[in-house]
Amino acid sequence: MARPSRQIDQALLASGAALYPQCGCGGLSARAVAAHAGASPGMFHYHFESKDAFVREVLQRFYEDLFSQIALPARQAGEPLQRLRQVLLALGRLLRQHALVLRRVLADAEAGHAVAVDFLRRNMPRHVKLLLQLLAEAEAAGQIAPRPPLLRLTFVLGAVAMPVLAASMLKEQGLLPALARPMVVPQVLSDEAIAQRAEMALKALTVGELT
Repeated sequence: MARPSRQIDQALLASGAALYPQCGCGGLSARAVAAHAGASPGMFHYHFESKDAFVREVLQRFYEDLFSQIALPARQAGEPLQRLRQVLLALGRLLRQHALVLRRVLADAEAGHAVAVDFLRRNMPRHVKLLLQLLAEAEAAGQIAPRPPLLRLTFVLGAVAMPVLAASMLKEQGLLPALARPMVVPQVLSDEAIAQRAEMALKALTVGELT
């Protein structure tokens, strides 16, 4: 039997990516995805053996694209600290762009959805390893002071990544105080704000051992 056009499974995957932030693992049904893609539910089941297999592919495709953009600056020529800076800037911008997806994955994992748990278990070590390696290279080059690896990793991520995720959620949910609302984009979510926090974090890492 001839396989139907790959355009159908690509359309289903694109629809899954579009619906996942709102629906999550629990609400992303074959019928809803097929309707969004303009295909029949039968075509969904033809291309994907189960809903879990479909969600797994949606999430993995998302992560591969994300990771390729984060890893690209790490492979460029240049000093380790400069490459680390560019990776952090890319990470901050991508977290801002995809905050809804990332928060949904974390919520699904917290709710015990096996697909989300497995996705995080398989992929989180990849970007953690990348950042740890860049930090170690910067230390070896004498560009940052020696520190315990996870201590400085969590410090840098706390400065660059967590404000983006937290501010995006508070802004979306309308939970910001009135005074902070006009400030959140320019002072937390903008490229300039991300760059300033990254610079402050990296500068702090150049300081010698605290007494």
